[in-house]
Amino acid sequence: MGVRRTLDVDEVLGRQESGELKRRLRGRDLIGFGVGIIIGTGIFTLAGVQAKTHAGPSVTLSFVLGAVVAGLAALCYAELASSVPTAGSAYTYAFATLGEVFAWIIGWDLLLEFALGAAVVSRGWSGYLANLLGLSPDLFGETAPVNLGAVLIIAVLTVVAVVGIKQSAWLTNLLVVVKVAVCVLILVVGVFFVKAANLTPFVPPSEPAESGTSALHQPVVQAALGLSPTMYGVAGMLTAAAVVFFAYTGFEALANLGEETVNPRKDLRVGILGALGVCAVLYIGVSIVLTGMVPFAEIDTGAPLADAFDRIGQHWVGALISLGAVTGLTSVMMVELVTIGRIGFAMGRDGLLPKKLGTTHPKWGTPHRMTIAGAVLIALLAAFVPISELADMVSIGALSAMIIVAIAVPVLRRRRPDLPRPFTVPFSPVVPVLAALACFYLMLNLDVLTWIRFAVWLAVGLVIYFAYGRRHSRLNTPDV
Repeated sequence: MGVRRTLDVDEVLGRQESGELKRRLRGRDLIGFGVGIIIGTGIFTLAGVQAKTHAGPSVTLSFVLGAVVAGLAALCYAELASSVPTAGSAYTYAFATLGEVFAWIIGWDLLLEFALGAAVVSRGWSGYLANLLGLSPDLFGETAPVNLGAVLIIAVLTVVAVVGIKQSAWLTNLLVVVKVAVCVLILVVGVFFVKAANLTPFVPPSEPAESGTSALHQPVVQAALGLSPTMYGVAGMLTAAAVVFFAYTGFEALANLGEETVNPRKDLRVGILGALGVCAVLYIGVSIVLTGMVPFAEIDTGAPLADAFDRIGQHWVGALISLGAVTGLTSVMMVELVTIGRIGFAMGRDGLLPKKLGTTHPKWGTPHRMTIAGAVLIALLAAFVPISELADMVSIGALSAMIIVAIAVPVLRRRRPDLPRPFTVPFSPVVPVLAALACFYLMLNLDVLTWIRFAVWLAVGLVIYFAYGRRHSRLNTPDV
């Protein structure tokens, strides 16, 4: 059936010289993109939500664990990205190592991750803007029949993403400066209001989950062992780690910019590892300050950081946090739109999606058709669907992609030992295997309903692949 056929690595490398995508990015731009997409919902929302509902002060350990797993995966991404710089990232790595059907699955997962992530963030952005400017919740809130704010911000950012990658980088870097400054402000001011009593016990004792908790909302690993739903304790900390992994997703987006980077063999690893390191430090610091300022049971889940400073009378900091949230979430959406365009472009270029999606604008050099198509889907989701419950889907999509990338590292080393590798994962294949196992373990700590939704998404994707992608693949129609 041809589903195991693979792309030739030399052909992938040859695409870099096609000139379809313009090389305009350097290492500092990639770090800006990375911080731009990573710091957002995780730091402004998830830290407080998971502290209150699952982990208590040990949410800090959840962020540490998430950073370790993300770091292992990032090492694998850095090796592949510097060796095979391409617009397709994990999709193309899978295509060159494991086969076409695996490439389709991972590309389909990545489209889910970034499209759903952008829709979630755009609705959060709309709510923060309404809070900051006193706008009507009937148009900008979660209860709005049509979330106008979410649609408008997606429309504006789509124009920027289509006009050019350098313009996208400039806007992202500007927004990153603002939100990093806000994060530093949180740490500098908040540390003076931390109370040791709020951090004790650091890992709250386990207790039964709230009455009425459905088995579908129980972590898979607990459901498989027949355990009763619980909150807090070590199990709660692990569940929170699986969810807050959402906060680290995005660094893999940088690997999609390989064909637009001036010196990809150097700058990609600098961007991926540098951005992840900066964000991990900020996440861990902010989560300690937040849970030290407010008893975890009293944390506001809507705007946890702003509310924490309001409680201690520092309203000016709360206002700046709201501003930082608006700018922070804007940069997340910017990078997610850019990433969706590159993934779809690579899949269209290979024929697995319509070939017109795999073309670039003659003037701007961006995959304009795929960027616009992705933006329309995101805007529809953001306008009409309350998708807060689907946030876990972003994590499971990212984790599954990282498993494929980790496996691809030793496979590509065996198939192409001669390939130049500017950066290599230390202690391979031990580290890639650990990365894959760690990602899978975090997946097991996501709830049953998330796995069911993920299975449905994969099933729909496989139907599309066998009905269209397999027959139209450029490997099946080389002369077209």
